[in-house]
This record gives sequence, structure tokens and C-alpha cells, in this order.
Amino acid sequence: MTFIVKPLVTEKMTKITDKSSVDKQLRALNPAAAQRLGAKEEKISYTVKSKNKGERQKEKTIFTYTKPACRKYGFIVKPEANKLEIKKEIEELYNVTVLDVNTIKYAGKRQSRYTRAGLLRGQKNAYKKAIVTLKAGDEIDFYSNI
Repeated sequence: MTFIVKPLVTEKMTKITDKSSVDKQLRALNPAAAQRLGAKEEKISYTVKSKNKGERQKEKTIFTYTKPACRKYGFIVKPEANKLEIKKEIEELYNVTVLDVNTIKYAGKRQSRYTRAGLLRGQKNAYKKAIVTLKAGDEIDFYSNI
């Protein structure tokens, strides 16, 4: 049974994908975490101004590491699909490794408009959106079969 309705290739989703596809420089909170993450030690020097003692030079040690980029892609899926089924289907369809699946349910919104015939009322469809995080280095090309 197929659960994926269509991939989301909107401007907003493209911004999320572009933002998540860049390696990030982060700081470790403490030396123990820095050792576990393989962080590099850097020393930063700065000046501190005080009223009674004037200016003083201080030095601080920080630990920085690089978090690899994990691309994110959006899909509109059937409302009855769960995260495990979505993950399995995307791995089969696109031959990638899925790390994480986040789902969001959107309710159908009521719409009305005035026309010459009178007031028309209706409702937009409810849908479910899945944001899929892929393993570093994996990529989905939606435009390859055009």
C-alpha cells in the first residue's frame, strides 16, 4: 500500500532543505562533551572594562566541532500512515537511508467567497505532511525523471 501522495517542492520546503544541507559549526558545553564529540580546542582573548580597575585582558577556552549536514525533504502522505511506514516506503522508492521522520497533521480550513450567484461555502482538504531527515551524503533528486 502506498502512503506517499506527492513530494513537497515548495519555496518554503526548499528553504528548509537548503538550510539543513550545510555543515554547522557548534560549540561543546563542557570538556567531557568536547572529548566525546571530537571537538577542537580554541582560545579566545578579549578585554573586559571595569570602572575601578580599567581594562583587563582575559582568555577563554572554547571547544568547537562540526555537525555534518543531514538533508530534509517534505512529503504529503495519507492521514492513516505512521512514521515507520513512511520511512520504509521512502527508503524503497528513493534508495536512501532515513534517519528521522516528523509528521504534522493539518486540518481542513473553511472557505467562503462572494460571487454574483451569492455566497459560496466550501472546505479545503485536511492532509498530513512528513518531513524526512536523510543520512549525511544522501540526496533525493525529484527532477531526474522529467
